[in-house]
Amino acid sequence: MFTLKIEQGLELALVQRSFAAKYLEIVTRERQYLSQWLVWPPHAHDEQFFVNFITKSLHDYADNNSLVCAIILNGEVVGNISFNSINHTLKKVEIGYWLSAQHQGKGIITKSLAKLITIAFIDLAMEKVEISVAVDNKSSRKVCELLGFELEGVISQAENLNGRIVAHAVYGLNREHWSAS
Repeated sequence: MFTLKIEQGLELALVQRSFAAKYLEIVTRERQYLSQWLVWPPHAHDEQFFVNFITKSLHDYADNNSLVCAIILNGEVVGNISFNSINHTLKKVEIGYWLSAQHQGKGIITKSLAKLITIAFIDLAMEKVEISVAVDNKSSRKVCELLGFELEGVISQAENLNGRIVAHAVYGLNREHWSAS
């Protein structure tokens, strides 16, 4: 299994079929919570949903268009973080993530995101990392700001989030403003 160690007990692992059952378990338990900020949880009712997601993610990874990783805490899948897209022409990656509610507030996303930023700038030679979050998602916005992202703008009417139209705050981090700490 391809893994990236973040710190003792925390790592990222390239998605694999065996994670489908754990993803389903988390979403079944936390569907309402996750649906606040993600469009797909209301549609994820069986393991096949995640098998399809993982299969597509691995194909996109093989084509060098994305990198989707499970967040593993002490051997357990607790969330997901990814380069949703890798744009080689623009030298830009777009990052997305989600984390089980019971593991929030522990710095897991901040540390995992910092690792992906380093990979983007060092390993992939990207010039920009971008994250788009719902304007009211204060936790995700705080993570972006903690890691030095700048708010580049707000896009109104950006997404139909399970029947609720939301605006997105778009954050960017350019290589010249990033420091590998």
